[in-house]
Amino acid sequence: MGLILVNNKLAKGICAGLLVLGVAACQSNTSGLVYQNVPIDKAVGSSSNIGSLSTVIEANPTDADAYNKRGIAYAKAGRLDQAVADFNKSLQLRPNSYQAYANRALAERRKGNTTQAIADYSSALSIKPDYVKALNGRGNTYRSLGQNTAALRDYNEVIRLNAGDAQAYHNRGLIYQAQGLQEAALNDFSSAIGLNSRAYSPLIARGVTYLSLKDPKSALKDFNAAIALNGKSASAWANRGRAEEALGQVTEARQSYSRALQLSSGNQIAKEGTRRLGVTAASPQA
Repeated sequence: MGLILVNNKLAKGICAGLLVLGVAACQSNTSGLVYQNVPIDKAVGSSSNIGSLSTVIEANPTDADAYNKRGIAYAKAGRLDQAVADFNKSLQLRPNSYQAYANRALAERRKGNTTQAIADYSSALSIKPDYVKALNGRGNTYRSLGQNTAALRDYNEVIRLNAGDAQAYHNRGLIYQAQGLQEAALNDFSSAIGLNSRAYSPLIARGVTYLSLKDPKSALKDFNAAIALNGKSASAWANRGRAEEALGQVTEARQSYSRALQLSSGNQIAKEGTRRLGVTAASPQA
């Protein structure tokens, strides 16, 4: 009994850590934590965490939550087949776990199985129609397939259910941006930023929109703010280079493009910028 109590405490601690990643770790409503706002702590998918969760499962082999949590850890470690196997077991033990369906959907989407992902998100929503995590996830999957009408329907439903969901505004803004509706995109990205000041991706997206609207000064402010939140975002650095280049700040633009290439050698924006400006060496920056 003592081992089970210790492991239950451990499982609760791991669950709390997983919540900051916006995943459905427990049989409770975690929809308020909408998406990745800061760089992921890779320790969540570490061998030690997976081993600890395996110990919990050994002590409680019919614990559906434990399989769900270990599936999340496997997914964070990139071990998607094992993640899916654990979500399958969790659903076998608890067929109405909408969290496990949504988590399996995300793993399947990362494996490229978009049809299965949509089916799993839909299964989660058949159990809990107002589960915004599944609505956002299914919308993202539809958007990746170019099915923007279906994606917009899901994002609009999230916003109807929860007007404070930053991720839905961000995702809907991406569709508006792709459709050339820059003012609508700007409004949605601004809503997302206002709702979640720790999220860097809407800042990058809004900065790109400002560039489309020929406002590089406002764009530069957003890219700088994004870098302050996540200095390892190659997209933020590359787009900052675009804004600086548009403002005639050639030296600064070269440095930003170089930093982007340090972080991601295949970044197309930075590669094109280096060709235009003749960047010859990376300039290390914080």
